[in-house]
Amino acid sequence: MDDIAQKRTFLGEMRGLIKLVRPKQWVKNSFVFAPLIFAGEFLHPDAIFSTLLTACLFCISASAVYIVNDLKDIEKDRIHPEKSKKRPLASGQVSPRSAIILLGLLYIILMSFWLIIPNVIYVILIYLALNWAYTFKLKNEPVIEIFIVAFGFVLRVYAGAVALAVPVSHWMFITTLSISLYLASIKRRQELLQSGARSRGVLAHYSVALIDRFAEMSAVTAIVFYSLYVMAIQPKLVITIPLVIFGLFRYWYIVETLKGGESPTDVIIQDKQILMTVLLWIGCCIWVLFPASL
Repeated sequence: MDDIAQKRTFLGEMRGLIKLVRPKQWVKNSFVFAPLIFAGEFLHPDAIFSTLLTACLFCISASAVYIVNDLKDIEKDRIHPEKSKKRPLASGQVSPRSAIILLGLLYIILMSFWLIIPNVIYVILIYLALNWAYTFKLKNEPVIEIFIVAFGFVLRVYAGAVALAVPVSHWMFITTLSISLYLASIKRRQELLQSGARSRGVLAHYSVALIDRFAEMSAVTAIVFYSLYVMAIQPKLVITIPLVIFGLFRYWYIVETLKGGESPTDVIIQDKQILMTVLLWIGCCIWVLFPASL
């Protein structure tokens, strides 16, 4: 019986470690693939491999960030009505010692690629440093914390460009920032409405009306800058502009009417219209840019 109990405990902790690295959130690292598509490199095996490797490294680094955050907030999460059950460390499913060992392993894996793709690792180090600052200090600074979350997506796009050694338009960077600010603002809005400041201390500095203005401004700038990018750099992609506008409209509908949006990942995965819009956008981009890859 002791052996069975030990096996159950071991398997339970393994499941907890998987939850700890939050694999469902890895979909965010798809931003790394933007330069691959817009540079027309998606038929080149070397470019595809470099981008896939970069995306994997960002998955590892993002998981490391989640572990650091959960270790930092373990005591606060233990008294939270929801996080005390859902977070593996707070619930006791995973011990802090196991989490620290896994964190060290993830860092070792990242550093082992220093000699292979050093330029990408430099970007990842910036990402890690930014998130360390966020976890231990800046997460409680209103407005700044939203920009840090959004800038993480800009770094993903930049890493994708660095991996391919291709230049990326400034329009793409500002468009990525705008879309990320929109998603981050909506996330904060829904957290404030559904859980209040108890779920995140910085929410005490916000109001729903204020965050609505943040989101609306970000959505408008995303549409404007994406349209300017298309007109200036890739005019043939004009057919994708309505898809971007529809996607933003649909997302806002989900937020206002269906009370979703607290997790952008869940929205993309679960809402069929959003998922179809994303897939159509990717398909149109590849179709339009396909000749550039020949």
